[in-house]
Amino acid sequence: MFELTGKTAIITGASRGIGKAIALKYADLGANIAFLHFGDGENAVQTEKELAEKGVKVKAYECNVADAEASAKVVEEIIAEFGEVHILVNNAGIVRDTLILSMKEADFDAVINVNLKGTFNMTKAIYKHFMKKRRGRIINISSIIGITGNAGQANYASAKAGIIGLTKSVAKELGSRNVTANAIAPGFIKTDMTDGMPEKAREAALAAIPLKRMGTVEDIANTAVFLASDEASYITGEIIKVDGGMAI
Repeated sequence: MFELTGKTAIITGASRGIGKAIALKYADLGANIAFLHFGDGENAVQTEKELAEKGVKVKAYECNVADAEASAKVVEEIIAEFGEVHILVNNAGIVRDTLILSMKEADFDAVINVNLKGTFNMTKAIYKHFMKKRRGRIINISSIIGITGNAGQANYASAKAGIIGLTKSVAKELGSRNVTANAIAPGFIKTDMTDGMPEKAREAALAAIPLKRMGTVEDIANTAVFLASDEASYITGEIIKVDGGMAI
């Protein structure tokens, strides 16, 4: 049903987890993949190998998306290498969880800079390219925490809520150029991040999910495929929750 052959996607934070799952799913559908990582060289090499085995063009780039200059430079390099970009997935993110009373300013700033500013930096870097081509898909990975908030995650919630506002603003700015901007808000997804949770916290989270299971990275990747496809051409400015009903 969905076809991405001949298209090129930039995916940030794609050496593992949700970003890698999106990259693999896009490659299965024929998309060429330029993916970004930062300080995760070993996983990046493995991911690049797995993607290349699918017969698409792939290249890994090391880039700190919190750095505006570096983000602009890497997008220029990707356009020069791949010729054209059709899809941008802003997935890179970090956590520095603790209650506000214990949260250091550096921990707040770090999460905002990577998760929110990084999304802004990459969007700005691709902006003119999409305007010139008069087409493009921007898919931002937010979180249900950006909708509901969560104790101990004020920095993360702020960044993910900011991504929602940024997504809606970009959708309004670029809509007339046939560029869509949407966000996915994952719920409780099985990743390296959630694997480290205490058992009691895990049980409490599962109890709050109507579907009574954790989501998978493939659940998020499937939604990212739809938003990147021609079938989603009339959807923009939307925040799609993929959370098993956790935030109903």
